[in-house]
Amino acid sequence: MTVLKAEQNDLQEILKLQYLAYQSEAALFGSKDIPPLKETIEELTEEFNKGVVLKLVEDDKIIGSVRAYEKNRSAYIGKLMVHPDHRCKGYGTMLINEIEKCFPDCRFELFTSTRSEDNIRLYQKLGYMIFDRKEISDELVFVYLEKQ
Repeated sequence: MTVLKAEQNDLQEILKLQYLAYQSEAALFGSKDIPPLKETIEELTEEFNKGVVLKLVEDDKIIGSVRAYEKNRSAYIGKLMVHPDHRCKGYGTMLINEIEKCFPDCRFELFTSTRSEDNIRLYQKLGYMIFDRKEISDELVFVYLEKQ
């Protein structure tokens, strides 16, 4: 198991993993119309060029990924994902720890929804604290977490 910086030629495989990994999020909302399932390769390439994309590799297959970018001494972490067959093995923690190393001396920020209770527990276990909530709709509330 190795965490590496993703290369441009990894992006298509990461996007396929994203579409697979975010099916559980879609199920939480009863809709396949969530942003991670609509992202295009062009949008992912833009994120790749803007920041850091990491990949978790096992047997030459990407089974996890996370991305982040820095702005004004804050690192914004997004799209933490692990292949559904490899969840609950500590790989999400491994990816978060590695992306944090890419941005020394930064404050870290990420968000998830209140329905993603497992994600909230994971982030809090890693030292993140809720600092804001944003109601998107009656069914969707985002929770913003930070770590100093």
